[in-house]
Amino acid sequence: MKKIPCFDLKRENLKYADKLKEAACRVIDSGWFILGEEKNDFEQRFASYCGVEYCVGTGNGLDSIRLILEGYKLLGKLQEGDEVIIPTNTFIATALAVSAARLEPVFADIDADTFNISPQSVESLITKKTKAVVAVHLYGCVAAIGELNRICKTYDILLIEDAAQAHGAELNGKKAGSLSHAAAFSFYPIKNLGALGDAGAITTNDKELRDCIAKLSNYGEETKYTHIHKGLNSRLDEIQAALLAVKLNYLDEENSLRKDIARNYIDNIKHKAIILPSFPAAERQHVFHQFVIRSDNRESLQKHLAKNGITTQVHYPTPIHKQAAYQEYNNMNLPVSEEIQSEILSIPIYPSLTQDETTKIVYTINTWKNR
Repeated sequence: MKKIPCFDLKRENLKYADKLKEAACRVIDSGWFILGEEKNDFEQRFASYCGVEYCVGTGNGLDSIRLILEGYKLLGKLQEGDEVIIPTNTFIATALAVSAARLEPVFADIDADTFNISPQSVESLITKKTKAVVAVHLYGCVAAIGELNRICKTYDILLIEDAAQAHGAELNGKKAGSLSHAAAFSFYPIKNLGALGDAGAITTNDKELRDCIAKLSNYGEETKYTHIHKGLNSRLDEIQAALLAVKLNYLDEENSLRKDIARNYIDNIKHKAIILPSFPAAERQHVFHQFVIRSDNRESLQKHLAKNGITTQVHYPTPIHKQAAYQEYNNMNLPVSEEIQSEILSIPIYPSLTQDETTKIVYTINTWKNR
């Protein structure tokens, strides 16, 4: 039986392997591996792609969020102990970045249709200590930015995007990364725009914040061996920048393929015991980093798919407020997040999936006997 993996990195990168190798060799031949022209070039191109003035390459997505928060602390817009509202239904890196910056995470519930942070939950959690909201564009779907912007302006708090899963996603023609005060990206290998290792970036139109983050990400250095901040070592290296520049050329095309596969699933999966994700209206473009279905008998469905050679994953089985790392929040009640945690299942969606593979996935789901 030919197996269909949940994601196939080897196959995904094979189609432009020659160009990736050429880019890597160019960097190797240059002898320059940190803070060089490849990083500068990618930062300019990615800023232009997102529709913003500035981009700073970083070591990973978690550092990207933390550096934004640390930058705002240095600029006096945040201080230790301030509250930052984040969704509980996301990868733990979002919370870890808040904690690492010595700020207090406040966990919000989500919208059941989009899996994204609920503006109503956000507004109910705002206190005098609330200074920022981090909106995660989960699974590639842009969060309710219009409503969140209204809330943040009303209470004079910062809005930050965690766009780690939303490269190329749009809202009213504006791309993720340009919809808030600043945005954090991850280029983890399986992302829509993935490096061949760890990498990340920050986008913003705020030059003061950009300059501050650029220093913070390089040991707090202003000039060689002159350090004005207690910074981090979190820099996008030259090889990853060169590889990402190659893959950026294909991002829109590959996002289009993801949307075609998603539309195929939505049109053809007909099982009554499965809830499909919504396909957003015209003003909001989903780029389907993951295609997440729901079933109240997930274990049976997952076993059925595995028996037929189809690998699935759960993103994410435990909300952050129920994790041991955040045990002080374990008694919180966030009902939507807690309800879906036992139902969600990610099925394969990536650009190199073939028609035969997607047909098999649809058929296998539709013929599952729910019992």
